[in-house]
Amino acid sequence: MAKGDTRQAPEGQAAVSFGEVLAPAPPSPPQQLTPPLRISDEERELVSLAKGGDERGFAGLVRLHQRRAYIVARSIVLTHEDAEDAVQEGFLRAYQALDRFDPAQTFGAWLNRIVANAALDLARRRKVRNAEELSESIPAAFRDPAEGGELRERLQAALVQLPERARSVIVLHDIEGFTHAEIGEMLGIPGGTARSDLHHARQKLRVLLGNLRD
Repeated sequence: MAKGDTRQAPEGQAAVSFGEVLAPAPPSPPQQLTPPLRISDEERELVSLAKGGDERGFAGLVRLHQRRAYIVARSIVLTHEDAEDAVQEGFLRAYQALDRFDPAQTFGAWLNRIVANAALDLARRRKVRNAEELSESIPAAFRDPAEGGELRERLQAALVQLPERARSVIVLHDIEGFTHAEIGEMLGIPGGTARSDLHHARQKLRVLLGNLRD
């Protein structure tokens, strides 16, 4: 794979190269203050409807947040089917806990923490996995046509061996392009912890990959 190869990142996010996963993390900039929460009028209205017992409100919240909820789940579990199960379980738990949701916080952040916990619970119940099961989850950044099959297989096997949270922070940051703060919000941890987790996860991945770049 060419060292300069990058994946097209979502708008507003920097493209990430495969080399960044293997390269030592750069010095961390000073931690920024958390920006004020921005809750859309649409979300406020849907939350109000949902908490009032109107099923249309919760259905609207599902439509708003299901894609990111799936990304969170898929970064933790190893198969599409498990991710769908985790998202379904997460939405069910959120629905059952609506009376405890504080409308002053964003529904998406609250939901993603629930989905992440559901995915972690599922992953712990299914520890024994075949590395091939991860093949569908390796996105374009890890599927350069110039790569050999052996390299892909080693990468897949290495990701499988990472602990769930280590794998999730690498996938969410280096593949999906989310910031440390966003990852912390999704996983229910401080942004600084997400940054530290990413550093240690990259170190573990480099050890597992060994002489991959040789």
